[in-house]
Amino acid sequence: MEFYVVLVTVADRPTAETIAGTLVSEALAKCVNIVNDITSIFHWENKVQKEQELLLIVKTKKDNFASMVSRIKELHPYTVPEIIALPIVEGYDKYLDWLGA
Repeated sequence: MEFYVVLVTVADRPTAETIAGTLVSEALAKCVNIVNDITSIFHWENKVQKEQELLLIVKTKKDNFASMVSRIKELHPYTVPEIIALPIVEGYDKYLDWLGA
C-alpha cells in the first residue's frame, strides 16, 4: 500500500479545522496536523505576496488522493489552493499499519 503526506495551506483556523475534520470524518485522511502561524511568500497576480497562513499536514493513502483533492477544492476559499502530495517512502511499521487500516 502506498501513502502520501499532503500539504495544504489555508488563511484561517476555522477553514483549517473544517477541512481537517471533514477529511478525517469522511475517511479521506487518517490524520491531519494543523501548524499555526507560517509565513508564505509567493508570486500571485503579477506581484510578490506575503501572507500569514496555517499549514495542514495530511496523512493519507495514495488511493484517496483524487477524492481528497475534490473535497478540499469544495471546502477551500482560495481560487488555487495549495495541495501537494509527497510520497512516504519509509516509516515506522506500526504507524504505517495504522495508516493503512
